[in-house]
Amino acid sequence: MSAIQPLQYGKVYHIFNRGVNKMTIYKTRKNREYFLRLYFERIGPIVDTYAWCLMDNHFHLMVRIKTLGEIFKELSTSVAPDKLQKFNPSRQFANFFIAYAKAFNNQEKRKGALFERPFSRKEVNDLNYFRQLVIYIHRNPVKGGFVTNPIDYEWSSFRNFFSVNPSGLSKDSVLSWFDSTINFKACHRKDQDFSELKNILFEEDELTNL
Repeated sequence: MSAIQPLQYGKVYHIFNRGVNKMTIYKTRKNREYFLRLYFERIGPIVDTYAWCLMDNHFHLMVRIKTLGEIFKELSTSVAPDKLQKFNPSRQFANFFIAYAKAFNNQEKRKGALFERPFSRKEVNDLNYFRQLVIYIHRNPVKGGFVTNPIDYEWSSFRNFFSVNPSGLSKDSVLSWFDSTINFKACHRKDQDFSELKNILFEEDELTNL
């Protein structure tokens, strides 16, 4: 098994995590809402979020870790300079997972790990893959048999691309890869061949319907 590499500033990643032994990590609507709120509070300031999807026992994210300079600019009014110098994106994600797990365990009156460790990440360094990965993440509920069209699934970022409400997404960047909102929607409507994405997917994606 290859060593897990820490998240690097300025790079784009496909990030995945799931419950230990594939256990359910969202029992209620409030769990999902809290997960997203915590994500955008803890992780939002340090990344550009391109796509996300929450399933019952796992989630997918496509993010760009901001440069250290961008993070300094974003957090300089709320975080002490000495702490910014020691800022670690991988640790920030780990702390986010710990915070969610603690709340979930309190709700369920359970103890122990909720998520698999370490969380999985694959760098995406080919611009040709960006668009395909966005589609892949949004079509995860279709793959899982929950819906037949991504727009019918509430717990992904897909619907946010058609809303004027604040979403925390880098919508302009994503839509620029598709040329237009109309083409963005059309590309999500049909099945895709994701075989070219094998280097940025995970074994769980390739072998099972999560």
